[in-house]
Amino acid sequence: MNERLIPAIAQDWRTGEVLMLAYMNDEALAKTQETGKAHYWSRSRNKIWLKGESSGHFQLVREIRVDCDEDAILLLIEQEGGACHTGYRSCFYRTIDGRVVGEKVFDPHDVY
Repeated sequence: MNERLIPAIAQDWRTGEVLMLAYMNDEALAKTQETGKAHYWSRSRNKIWLKGESSGHFQLVREIRVDCDEDAILLLIEQEGGACHTGYRSCFYRTIDGRVVGEKVFDPHDVY
């Protein structure tokens, strides 16, 4: 893979629940492979970030898969705490019409 950013989907390795979508570059992928913890590229901060470095809600990587075109990554992870910075277990906690269907697992004001 080159230095382009590629989508990385974090999925619960036991339940199959999709927890979040982020982006990776080669360095983030290498750090993920080296440490066993998910690292991503922050487009807003323009740097690598370790998921959980602020919140303590790390993603322990159980398996890394790549799609058939090698332009997307699937991380099968064990999520410690919540994946979403808003306090929900998954970033996909609401329907398109705004109905909350996810579980809030922490108060972001207590974490950030």
